[in-house]
Amino acid sequence: MITLALIGLLGGLITGVSPCVLPMLPIIFFAGTTGKPEAQRKTAVGDSNVLVEEVAVGKPARDWRPLKIIAGIVVSFSVFTLAGSVILSALGLPDDFLRWGGLIILSIVGLGLIFPALGHWIEKPFYRLPKINRNNNGAFVLGLGLGTLYVPCAGPVLAAITVAGATGNVGWRTVVLTVSFAMGAALPLLIFASAGSRISQRVKAYRDHQKGFRIAGGAVMIALAVALAFNVTDVIQRSLPSYTSGLEKKVAENKTVQGALAPAIGVGGEELAKCTPGAAELATCGAAPEFRGTQKWFNTPDGAAATLAELKGKVVLVDFWAYSCINCQRATPHLLAWDKAYKSLGLQIVGIHSPEFAFEKDAGNLQSAIRKEGIGYPVGQDNNLATWTAYRNQYWPAKYLVDAGGTVRSIKFGEGDYGQTEDQIRQLLTDANPEIKLPAPVDGTVKADSIGAEGTTPETYLAYSRSTNLNGTGKLTPNKTVAFGLNPQQPNDTYSLGGNWAVGTQNVTSTKGSQVRLNYQAAKVFHVLSGQGTVTVSIPGRPDKTITVQGTPNLYELASAPQPERQTMTLTYSSGVSAFTFSFG
Repeated sequence: MITLALIGLLGGLITGVSPCVLPMLPIIFFAGTTGKPEAQRKTAVGDSNVLVEEVAVGKPARDWRPLKIIAGIVVSFSVFTLAGSVILSALGLPDDFLRWGGLIILSIVGLGLIFPALGHWIEKPFYRLPKINRNNNGAFVLGLGLGTLYVPCAGPVLAAITVAGATGNVGWRTVVLTVSFAMGAALPLLIFASAGSRISQRVKAYRDHQKGFRIAGGAVMIALAVALAFNVTDVIQRSLPSYTSGLEKKVAENKTVQGALAPAIGVGGEELAKCTPGAAELATCGAAPEFRGTQKWFNTPDGAAATLAELKGKVVLVDFWAYSCINCQRATPHLLAWDKAYKSLGLQIVGIHSPEFAFEKDAGNLQSAIRKEGIGYPVGQDNNLATWTAYRNQYWPAKYLVDAGGTVRSIKFGEGDYGQTEDQIRQLLTDANPEIKLPAPVDGTVKADSIGAEGTTPETYLAYSRSTNLNGTGKLTPNKTVAFGLNPQQPNDTYSLGGNWAVGTQNVTSTKGSQVRLNYQAAKVFHVLSGQGTVTVSIPGRPDKTITVQGTPNLYELASAPQPERQTMTLTYSSGVSAFTFSFG
């Protein structure tokens, strides 16, 4: 039990500092500042409804408001994640009732801060409660509402909790995981709420302008309620680098974690365990389980269910996702690029929408998300996580690559490694049809519309298996650290390596004195990088630019000019940075 609690707490802490909590932070901060000072708190006298002021004497009493808000979040998140579907079904309520209820609570509390009379009316039911509950009335209720709006990033711990809740297999293991996860995720929020509380008590400027701060806090809550209702915050979240994905990946692939979570996740085809998630080499992992237990299908003729039996002869990429999962949203452009490039050549992508939360089960919400993302491939609604369980899945997003004979050949959890997945797709398409003529790799990590415009330098790959445009001293030798030399004058549209590089099949990793000299024709230069460190960009006649690299493979902009230009840049890498590709726009 201790191991489960520690795993849940660790998973929650990672989530608590990830981009998915950003919409909650302003709400939590202002909620912490809006407690009434002790000298202004009001209470009921006797059995009457007369309110009198309590005057603080000596040191102000402890402000319990932040703790109550976080306690409300922990309670509502835990209860509704595990039993939300059962509760809603029993009451005959729609799947997104809890989410809209949370938005309404948030809006009402915001209005109560702006209009004191409304605030007193909201708090009135709490006046007769014992003093510890009476102070900062309604903070726990606000936390309950926020808990229904809290949409953590995906991960193996959350996957185990969600599967148990969706399938009704809730035991002591799942309860321990859920509560410890919720507590871990809430700790960073408690810090923000406490910071707001301390400011409200100790900063004179706040005390002097308390009314203005309360109105501003109410306006922020209402604005964020509207933003959450229309998913405006998704745009901000998905534009940020996934700085916690590396930690999430380590947790997901840790054998101790997988062993501890396995009973909660359930069982499926045992042969799938032969595939190591994230492995670059294709494996043979048994027959792909058939899609099962789905409620509705989108983008299929007359809404008919897709089946693997009908897809025999095609290479199939099964993508498990949830539309509110920011990790999934960032992965979708890569899927769309592969669908466009390879569908006519025998690739069939099938999305299996496996919801994390009750509101994601709504078919209308899902259809809107499919339309918004521009998804044209079939999507099955897996509300009860029947197909998810059959595949022994543990993550959002997750990709299962199935060959033309129906055998699972590769599993990928989470974001990143898109070039590797594309290589595997291309290999399976070639295996299915040796005469096939494949286009150039599309590299799904590229997001800029102008990438690859006519007249620009072609996309450049640095790794051994896909090396292009290398022109310098030294030879790429896989799985070895090689010394290279830069060209004094770099030929057009080529690059050279300098210093020592650890050469891999998918990337090269900087070690000692690692540099790149790149000659290009473009207005913009992009570089796919991962790891931890810095890259310094030097272009003659311009100040140097230093880029901080953190986490899984991501696209970084090295240079931007108003018009395409012929330039040579020299890049200097700190140790531990992996370089994949250059692309140009």
